[in-house]
Amino acid sequence: MANDTEYLDLEDSYEFNSSEDYDDELCDTSNVVAFGSVVTPAFFSMVITLSLAGNILVLVILAKYENLKSLTNVFILNLAISDLVFTFGLPFWASYHISGWTLGQSLCKTVNFVFYSGYYSSILFLTFMTIHRYLAVVHPLSDHDYKRGFNGVTVSLVIWLVSFGAAVPAFVFSSVQSHGFEKRLYCEYNNATWSNIGSYQQNLFFLAAFAVMGFCNLMILAKIFRSRSHMRTRTIKLIFSIVAVFFLGWAPYNVLIFLTSVTEEMSCESHKMRGYGLSVCRLVAFSHCCLNPVFYAFVGTKFRNHMQRILQNCGHRRSTVEPEQTIPAIQSMGSMY
Repeated sequence: MANDTEYLDLEDSYEFNSSEDYDDELCDTSNVVAFGSVVTPAFFSMVITLSLAGNILVLVILAKYENLKSLTNVFILNLAISDLVFTFGLPFWASYHISGWTLGQSLCKTVNFVFYSGYYSSILFLTFMTIHRYLAVVHPLSDHDYKRGFNGVTVSLVIWLVSFGAAVPAFVFSSVQSHGFEKRLYCEYNNATWSNIGSYQQNLFFLAAFAVMGFCNLMILAKIFRSRSHMRTRTIKLIFSIVAVFFLGWAPYNVLIFLTSVTEEMSCESHKMRGYGLSVCRLVAFSHCCLNPVFYAFVGTKFRNHMQRILQNCGHRRSTVEPEQTIPAIQSMGSMY
């Protein structure tokens, strides 16, 4: 994985010729390595637990209570699967930060491929869900034609194919390597050109997704402000939260991996600061897989009712079915909302 392996590259001792203070000396980054080896596994353990619980619960509720012919529910289903695929790679990267790559060549390639497939598919499904919401709110009269012209299964298959295609370079050009006399092994790109291409591709996916999400949500907000819905304030907060969390989570990380790909020389102190920055920004960005269920499903009234029903059944309590609440038209974009 380009960005993670570049980080591990940066964490070990290298010679720096860009600073007079460190000319012909090794830059000791042992503190950066120690920080990553302690904080990253602990944080990823929490993210993995929350992601598995949240996304599996989404899948159970969709399968048990919801209509999977709904375009929105198909997107939510695939987003949950995508987040679980993304989560699958986190234990391997947590182990990687502790002791380097010890799992062999095949797993190196496979984990990179699966991890990036989850990353790209998650972004694409978030984007298409935003487009769907935009059409339902801003152009409600054309929504029927839109649903009739776009089959959820077909769109989902296309998104997965694009995601797999974007992840292929990570599979082909990843390998287990060592550097000099170091004992630590690395799972990283073995080609500098493709390493940079992978970083630029990740940046482009993020920028394109954010541009589309930003435009669609601005149009939705404008529509909501002109409406008289009593749910206006709640909807505005939800939309703002979705975009803010997506941007604040991924923007710093993408900026840093871009700077890493274009910066060749720096002082030892800058080298260390970039190592700390990548570590922290990665933790924030990768936690997005456990937040998606909150913003795209847990806020729905019907979802909470379904979850309450499951908890009651698990606790052997008497099941009480509450009458479903009427959802305002401006929010009625799918049965899970």
